[in-house]
Amino acid sequence: MTTTTTTAAALAPAVAGSALWLIPALPLFGAAVLLLLGRRADGWGHLLGCATALASFAVAVWQLVAMTGRDAGDRAAGQTLFEWVSVGEFQLDFGLRLDELSMVFVLLVTGVGLLIHVYSIGYMAADPARRKFFAYLNLFLAAMLLLVLADNFLGLYLGWEGVGLVSYLLIGFWQHKPSAATAAKKAFVVNRVGDIGLGVALMVMVTQLGTLSYEGVFSAIGGRGRGRRI
Repeated sequence: MTTTTTTAAALAPAVAGSALWLIPALPLFGAAVLLLLGRRADGWGHLLGCATALASFAVAVWQLVAMTGRDAGDRAAGQTLFEWVSVGEFQLDFGLRLDELSMVFVLLVTGVGLLIHVYSIGYMAADPARRKFFAYLNLFLAAMLLLVLADNFLGLYLGWEGVGLVSYLLIGFWQHKPSAATAAKKAFVVNRVGDIGLGVALMVMVTQLGTLSYEGVFSAIGGRGRGRRI
């Protein structure tokens, strides 16, 4: 019995780590279903949106429990999903990484995001396009989680672009209101300024460091810093 319990305890963190992809994938799935089904989901779309947000938060809490069960120096978990970019010697995988810092933001994003979803049930009750609003909320949640969980700067950039796009869609949701349309355009322009700066930074990292992974970039910068001190 003791051996079985010990084995189960040892496997729990590994199983939790392999479920990292579910945190951003669940709200992304909800958004895809609501957008693809269109008006056929009008009657229950808000419920699906809340359910996927709740499920994402539940997986995040599960990750927190698994993380606290590990030693302080072994709490980071990573998951490589597939090979993303392969151009000559440049290789980049699409992966996720969860450490103590990103865990704080994952819980914040999923927890507050869930509350916003629940509040929006009543706030958007009389709007005929409520289903689309919840699809955008799910998509925003997925983009924000990708930004937080990506293990490389290209994934972070993709999440950033997603957040900017969905911010535009949410701010300008009531396009018939001139104030909403104007605010959406302003947000779009401001985000594009950030896009340019981040895009230039990515190109500099590729040309100077040859990598976009967090581990590779930080390692290369640390090595150069030590070289200068010597």
